[in-house]
Amino acid sequence: MSELRHDPLNRRWVIIAGERAERPSDFELMVKPVETAEPCPFCDGHEAETPPEIFALRAPGSLPNGPGWSLRVVPNSYPALAIEGAADRRGVGVYDRMHGLGAHEVIIESPSHELDLADQPIEHLALVVRTWRDRIADLMRDVRFKYVLLFKNHGAPAGATVRHSHAQIIATPVIPRAVAVELEACRSHHELKERCLICDIVAQEVEDGRRIVALSESFVAFAPYASRFPFETVIAPRRHHHEFSQTTDGGLHAFAAILSDVLRRLKLLLRDAPYNFVLHTAPNTNVVPRRASYFTTLEYDWHWHVEILPRLTRVAGFEWGTEFHINPTPPEEAARLLREVEP
Repeated sequence: MSELRHDPLNRRWVIIAGERAERPSDFELMVKPVETAEPCPFCDGHEAETPPEIFALRAPGSLPNGPGWSLRVVPNSYPALAIEGAADRRGVGVYDRMHGLGAHEVIIESPSHELDLADQPIEHLALVVRTWRDRIADLMRDVRFKYVLLFKNHGAPAGATVRHSHAQIIATPVIPRAVAVELEACRSHHELKERCLICDIVAQEVEDGRRIVALSESFVAFAPYASRFPFETVIAPRRHHHEFSQTTDGGLHAFAAILSDVLRRLKLLLRDAPYNFVLHTAPNTNVVPRRASYFTTLEYDWHWHVEILPRLTRVAGFEWGTEFHINPTPPEEAARLLREVEP
């Protein structure tokens, strides 16, 4: 019998339709690679096809914006937001408007066109996630930006337009609604119980064990109790930590290890299915101007985490009309199948 499950972090209900449970082999139609006949602008030797690099890991003696790199960060050629100017927020009757202020960067993870993030050696993956941390920290020094979101689209159904593995960062002058809901839920939980909501979720999932995908000394990966999508996975620090950009190099190496483990399990089990990867870190408390008492308890009530969302099912009219997602694979079953994979 199906269940409605409530997610206290995102304050939404999800329908777990267990009687419609589907195994990985049932999702074949959604697994489609990005097909293009155009030369890849992210490949080694095509550096002139991207804007000038913001940052790169390079071999000694190699020149900026040329070959010899192992990772590059460049502005997006078609940015969603522009970095120049001010937000200039103002009312338009009952509406509000502001300029399209922000930043939009692309992190090209490797010169190799064929290597996905799941294929990278852990040592290189640790350099990738360190670059994520450093770019987020740098953008948060800009007091115009309230939030910096890192995300990855893998595969055409997940929104990727270039097959070459890459992530993106967008800095915005407002806090995205999805993050704002989580922030409010965490703050309310802390006011009531004097504990971090995500710490409580992590502790309960570790104790329960049925939805655990992978576990290390520092991190946990689990299928959320109210998963929206089949094989949805969350990775979070096991100890309270609110700001990803303050993670130490040692912490990033431990994060890279469990991220590699989870991505390999997903790739093997789901046959390289498309997915979205989203990092939810703390908002920028240095933003100017800001409201009075702007997130003064953030250090205690917020907990950074990653969401990995395989795109195996389609969102249709019922989901859009109600914001109830229908998940045909119970998270307990998804976690069990992922644990059985040998990455």
